[in-house]
Amino acid sequence: MTHSRPSDTPSSGTDTSVHLEERARRLDADDPLAAFRDAFEPAPEVLSYLDGNSLGRPTRDAANRLRDFTADQWGGRLIRGWDEGWFEKPLTVGDRVGRAALGAEPGQTFIGESTTVVLYKLIHAALDARPDRTEIIADSANFPTDRYLVQGIADARGLTVRWLDPVHDADSGVTGVLPAQVEKAATAQTALVLLSHIDYRTGYIADLPAITDIAHRAGALVVWDLCHSVGALPLTLDEWDVDFAAGCTYKYLNGGPGSPAFGYVAARHIPSATQPIRGWMGVANAFEMGPAYEPHPGIRRFVSGTPSVLAMVPLEAMLDQVEAAGMEAVRGKSVALTDFVVELSDALLAPLGVTLGSPRDAAVRGGHVTIHHELCEAALPLLWERGIIPDFRRPNGLRLGPSPLSTGFAEVYAGVAGIRDALLDAGAGE
Repeated sequence: MTHSRPSDTPSSGTDTSVHLEERARRLDADDPLAAFRDAFEPAPEVLSYLDGNSLGRPTRDAANRLRDFTADQWGGRLIRGWDEGWFEKPLTVGDRVGRAALGAEPGQTFIGESTTVVLYKLIHAALDARPDRTEIIADSANFPTDRYLVQGIADARGLTVRWLDPVHDADSGVTGVLPAQVEKAATAQTALVLLSHIDYRTGYIADLPAITDIAHRAGALVVWDLCHSVGALPLTLDEWDVDFAAGCTYKYLNGGPGSPAFGYVAARHIPSATQPIRGWMGVANAFEMGPAYEPHPGIRRFVSGTPSVLAMVPLEAMLDQVEAAGMEAVRGKSVALTDFVVELSDALLAPLGVTLGSPRDAAVRGGHVTIHHELCEAALPLLWERGIIPDFRRPNGLRLGPSPLSTGFAEVYAGVAGIRDALLDAGAGE
């Protein structure tokens, strides 16, 4: 069956599309961060990249820095590089992430392994600090890594997990764990509350300060997963009195596929903190090669083995961009982009039966917008063929994550208009 295109539809639909396309051009012209788009590598075959919440584009400078590092530092300095900065990289780059994106004073952030491994360390550290307590509070719909880790650690330690089911409010689009749920669940037996700051499915922003305060009043500690919030909105971990936090660097920090995660440990916990992966680079004097494990007095105690020095190079290039723009401006652009996604979805997709799976209120919406339609999976191959790349989550959701510094409004318009066309070709509206 042949489906109508905007040029074939009644004039009202055509007028709407033309108006929205013109509006996208005006928004791009007025965008104070527009120049930052030139800092990223173009992808000639991609018309609209809407998956920055899964993997950010590389900066143009990343390739140059990797070549220079290979030739000058790795190739030129060879093993001497460890004495000339490599050994300190997990801490110096960690401090940059803390300063630029976490609201953390120096000495509390380290670059580690994957998010899974860093969370594993932090969960154990929090539980070790509350040895007489027997319960963990966690989100039953959290990202799989978080759930698998919590259950596995609880099983190994003989602890109980109190799973909280996210609340869904159809009117507001909010789906997530609310402070009142944590307050009801927290008891004198609660050792740890583990939650994600932004729901990976819906984009809902949890009330991090309120939940942290509730946990502390119950005598518990918190571990926050920041994977979908770091680099997307301003964070003030020190001000919010967070205990532990972890996050990846390949989404809004554009560190590249598999780039190492970071961990944050509040200064007050570091002197007594333990972690389960004892490695030679986390001790007080690594090159002494001593007979027994003596943890470093600072945040280095959370470093285990040899750090991924090469993998931090693209991350440093992106931190330059984040520092130049400032997180308040990045958040402003993110809100404008996702507001535009919601506007486009209402105008172009809702008539096909597409529903919004994220909050309409930008104050509680992170950097991505989720939409639902039963034909989203069928439309996905068509989208990729046409150079439109969103993220798909079963059973029927597309996540649209325009990365603030690398994405323009015209690109967002092209993507959402392309989703409309692909859904029509897949049979929507029949």
